[in-house]
Parts: sequence; structure tokens; C-alpha cells
Amino acid sequence: MPLPIVAIIGRPNVGKSMLVNRLAGDQQAIVHDEPGITRDRTYRPAFWQDREFQVVDTGGIVFDDDTEFLPLIREQAMLALAEASAAIFVVDGQSGPTLGDREIADWLRQQPVPVLLAVNKCESVEQGPVQAAEFWELGLGEPYPISAIHGSGTGEILDDLITHLPPTDGMPEIPEIKVAIIGRPNVGKSSLLNALIGEKRAIVSPISGTTRDAIDTVVERDGKTYRLIDTAGIRRKKNVDYGAEFFGINRAFKAIRRCDVVLFVIDVMDGVTEQDLKLVGRIIDDGKAAIIVVNKWDAVEKDSYTIYDYQKLIQDRLYFMEWAETIFISAMTGQRVNKILDLVDTAYESHNRRVSTAVINEVLQEALSWHSPPTTRQGKQGRIYYGTQVSSRPPTIALFVNDRDRFNENYRRYIEAQFRKQLGFAGSPIRLIWRSKKTREVERSANRATKV
Repeated sequence: MPLPIVAIIGRPNVGKSMLVNRLAGDQQAIVHDEPGITRDRTYRPAFWQDREFQVVDTGGIVFDDDTEFLPLIREQAMLALAEASAAIFVVDGQSGPTLGDREIADWLRQQPVPVLLAVNKCESVEQGPVQAAEFWELGLGEPYPISAIHGSGTGEILDDLITHLPPTDGMPEIPEIKVAIIGRPNVGKSSLLNALIGEKRAIVSPISGTTRDAIDTVVERDGKTYRLIDTAGIRRKKNVDYGAEFFGINRAFKAIRRCDVVLFVIDVMDGVTEQDLKLVGRIIDDGKAAIIVVNKWDAVEKDSYTIYDYQKLIQDRLYFMEWAETIFISAMTGQRVNKILDLVDTAYESHNRRVSTAVINEVLQEALSWHSPPTTRQGKQGRIYYGTQVSSRPPTIALFVNDRDRFNENYRRYIEAQFRKQLGFAGSPIRLIWRSKKTREVERSANRATKV
């Protein structure tokens, strides 16, 4: 059973995102003193007393203006309201009722969803009720004076809100796979999200930088739950000004850290750029499972060898990410999109996989029988005593050796390749920790000294 949804509605720059942050108890919604920062609808978990719900932030609604993204923002707000159990209409108590507020109120009165009126920016205890009283004229019932930035007044409106929400006690927590959609601006991330879920969940535009928040969407397939996180396109630091794009990129980096699997989206027409390589470095540093999604495949003229040529080009550029599966898709036409979640399942399983010490040492013994450790110029040979997996996410294997300095990079890559050959780990990085006998003796001596 999904959590009930509460939609936050209002014109631009009245403090909707600030209220979302207040209700959700975090700072994930981008707040900046500029109209139109929020464009898509973004979901955050929240609770009050014994009720749990999702609060959905929406872009500022402006009627009778079809410039830039405004029609798309209106569409997103309407979709949010259509799935909501209740709505909070946010207005600016300092500016008083405006024509825009009246137009939205007229529209909300025609909706079947219960609406609560939050008069924001009422920081003054004395003036707040006076400011709120002006909004009785909107015909939406009692106006609640609140301050989203300080939290005052939010308890009263939440007490009223939960009377419109079903109880959630005893609802089972459904495990989910978190999937972040990452890439440069305008490579088709939002189009891919929409293709995966089959609805216009994120605004799609040919103008780069449309998505600013990290947008969570929960979908189910074959009994599994996936949280898809669309993110802002990531550009080079020198091209990013402080403001909405700066915050959006930070949200994208946080999305990488909190996800289980990254869908790394590349524009096939651009190939693998220098910025793509930097993004891959971020994914690898964070140890995330990943799938390389090559988008806009429909725009390429093809023959029977085309896909193999492109695959080689990408593998040559991303040779250090050879463990990631590559899929060529068209988010626009839906080509191969239905296969992406199958690859996500495989990568997720590999990322969380645990292998017994006995199996790891069987692989090591076979690897050593085919290729012995190298010998240094001083005639000293490396020895691997045994290995064991010490953690997952990503799978991390500790190898206990006589001296890790005796193992060059080529041999280390050979051992990793043998683990992959024998154990798989498709779609996930693996980490090898080479621990020499000398290091272990130093650690044991330090432990003994600490005890004394």
C-alpha cells in the first residue's frame, strides 16, 4: 500500500520548497531567491503524529502565460494534484492576495481534493493572524499563518491535514532498489525516466539544464520496487554559476552516493566526452554499480557492424569501467528500454553479493597455478597466503600477502580479472585490498601497545 500524497501548490516564489523541506525534515528541495527554481514534481517522505505521507513539491503555477517552461510546470502540478489525497495551497502573507493567487484558488475550488490554505512568511506573532485574515477572500476556508523558514504555525495546519489522510500504522516497509540516472546536460535523462515509467513524470526539453532537483519516482515490476532518481545534467565546474544549477549538481552527486545502481547516460552522437570521463571517476570513487546507457541510438545510420563499432569506441574510452554492461537505447522510441531494469537487477545482485572464503581461495589457487606472482629485481617473489571478502557494496576482498610492494599493477589486474572470470560480479566494481605481513605485524604491535 503506497503512502498518501500531499501536493504543495502555489505561484512562484511563495516558499513552497521551503515548506517541503520543513515538513520532510531535510534540505533536499532546492531553495533559492529566484522564481521558477522548482520545475518538476519532487517527492519527500514526511510524518505527523501517527500518519506517514509523501509531500510533493511542484513548480510555481502561472496561468495565461505559455513562455518557457510554464505550460509544462502547470502540467506537472496538475498531475501531482490528481494523485494527491490532500493539497496545501501556499501564498505569500507579506504581499497579500494577488491575481495569481485568485486564479489558482478558482482552479483549486473545482478539484475534488481537500485544500488547506497556508499563508507563508508570517514571521511576526502579532501580525501573522492579520496578514492571514486577508486570504479569507479566496474562499478556501481558514487561512493558517505559518513561517516555513522558522516552522511556526506548521503544527496547526498539519493537525488539520492528517484528518484527510488514511492511517498508515502497520504498513510494511517495501525494500527498493535505488537507481540514479546520471549524465551531462541534454543527453536524454528525463526522457529515459519517462520511458521507464510510461508517463510524463519529468519535464523534457531540448534546452539543457531543465532538471534541477533530484526527482524520485517509485515504480514496481515483477514484484520488485525501484526508486528512480532523475538528476540535473552535470557540467564542468568552470561553466557552473552559483545558484540553481550549482545546487542541482550537488543534488546529483548526493544521488550517486545514496543510490544502489547508476544509469550512466551517454549521447551516442557526442560519444564519450572529457566530462563523461570525470563523471565515471565519481561513480568509481563512490564504488557504485553502474550500467552504461547509450541513448539516441535511433539517430544513427546503421548496418550490421555499426553496433560493434560503437561498442568498441566506448569500451576503448571507458576501459577502466569494463565491468559495466553497455546497452544501446532510444528513450524517444522506447527501443531496448524494457531491458534496462533486467540489467539493474543483475548489477544490484553483484553489488550486494557475498562470496565464502573457501570459494575465494579456490579462485586464488587456480589463478596462481596459471600465473605465479612476479619476482622483484632482488630475486624476491610475492606470495598470496589467502583471501576473504570483508564487505559488499561494492564487493571488497582482502588479500593477505608477504609484501604488497612485490605485486605490480599488471599482476593485480590479472587477479581481479580472475575473480571476475570465475565469480562474475557483472555491473559492479570490486575492490582488492592487498595487506602485507609487515603491515599486519605493525598493526598488531600498535594494538598491543595501546592495551598496555
